[in-house]
Amino acid sequence: MTTRYRVEYALKTHRRDQFIEWIKGLLAVPFVLYSQPTGILSSDVESIARHSNEAHRRYAEILRDVEHMIDDHISRQNTHDIIPSKLNMLVPTAGPFFTRLPLEAAFKYQDSRRHISSRRYVSPSFNDVRLTLNSAQAMAVTAGSLQLATFDGDVTLYDDGQSLEPSSPLVPRILDLLRRDVKVGIVTAAGYTTADRYYERLHGLLDALAASPDLTPRQKRNVVVMGGEANYLFEVDPDAGPSRLRAVPRAEWLTPEMAAWSEAGIAALLDVAEAALGDCIRSMRLPAVIVRKDRAVGIIPSDPSIRIPRESLEETVLVVQRILELSTLGFRAERSVPHPQQADTPPERSPGSVQEADEEEEGEEEEEEERRKRSRGKMHKKHKKIPFCAFNGGRDVFVDIGDKSWGVTVCQKWFAMRDGDPDGMIGGKNTLHVGDQFLSAGSNDFKARSVGTTAWIASPAETVELLDELAALMDGKRTEVEAN
Repeated sequence: MTTRYRVEYALKTHRRDQFIEWIKGLLAVPFVLYSQPTGILSSDVESIARHSNEAHRRYAEILRDVEHMIDDHISRQNTHDIIPSKLNMLVPTAGPFFTRLPLEAAFKYQDSRRHISSRRYVSPSFNDVRLTLNSAQAMAVTAGSLQLATFDGDVTLYDDGQSLEPSSPLVPRILDLLRRDVKVGIVTAAGYTTADRYYERLHGLLDALAASPDLTPRQKRNVVVMGGEANYLFEVDPDAGPSRLRAVPRAEWLTPEMAAWSEAGIAALLDVAEAALGDCIRSMRLPAVIVRKDRAVGIIPSDPSIRIPRESLEETVLVVQRILELSTLGFRAERSVPHPQQADTPPERSPGSVQEADEEEEGEEEEEEERRKRSRGKMHKKHKKIPFCAFNGGRDVFVDIGDKSWGVTVCQKWFAMRDGDPDGMIGGKNTLHVGDQFLSAGSNDFKARSVGTTAWIASPAETVELLDELAALMDGKRTEVEAN
């Protein structure tokens, strides 16, 4: 039973996106009905074209229906309707949505590139749906006002373990975003405490930024680096020396919720995580060593030439995650608003006439309950749980304090504060986070979904395509494609 649970649930269910899998299942029906596979290559061009057109029509209709279901979900989400939407009942993990998603138009665009409707043996795939969702999100966020684009580092801006070189095609595309007054945040799990280490990874962009003749001084400062998920903030500063980055003291950017995380609580959480990682190394005989930092702890291969199996890394993530969740120190819960506070007010009494003696007795009980709640509140503040992120980095496993939802939130608040609004922040509908890790197990970009729109890419080449798509949409050059 234990083995079946680990294989079927821990290593499979956690490696899927239920919303994408659900859409993929819907598209499988017209594929079966209209794909018309044959044993030989048919020369009946008209018949093939007819079936392809019919498949295209049915795929587009299905995605239009899903689009309408998302619209209904958003209307209920925004009014805090206690009755769940149809989408929520079918896919409980879907949402939150910050914008509507024009899925029909996005599918037509992707079909013109990937020729999904013309395939007869391969049904619409996970990647087909993922890229369609990316296109829909790009259309939605540019239809409004894109103010902030945040990016993961490894596998998003550069290959795993590599750096953003001057020759990277992403450098001119990020500079193009800055010319359009879109602010840029690089939110990475790399937890370096000094600016020179981030310069090593991002020197291609930082040098091009400093040398660019057509960016204003203000536009050049519209770049920040958030390291360690949400623990180290650096802003571009031409006067900062060779690294071109200035470390921003935590006191200047911590949100009130983050400021409430005690150093003793952080250290205690990392102690528990370190012990759990040590147990995993011993129980699975992993060729790994533990690395402890001030805001993170993890394991890396004992020899750089060794590659720890993916299954072992995922097992480690799930074990550590579970141990920390069961402890009194950390929580990994999703949040629709930043760190909601528990209410300490007693429940309202139901209206109605009661005898005076009963009223006095109820009053005493309410006073006693209120005293107990205040006492629990004091204990809660003393032992406040701290959010964490346990993730599989491909070659290692790390547990960071906070997660990328906090990192993106800091970017949203930092740029608003710098622009003269100390109590404001860039909205989720005006934010796009681009990353490669959006599966729920050991994936650190997943949490960014709770604070802004997202695009799920699989390589730096896909990031290039996405930025080209964004640029075309902002220039108004995509209308003819979407209309087809």
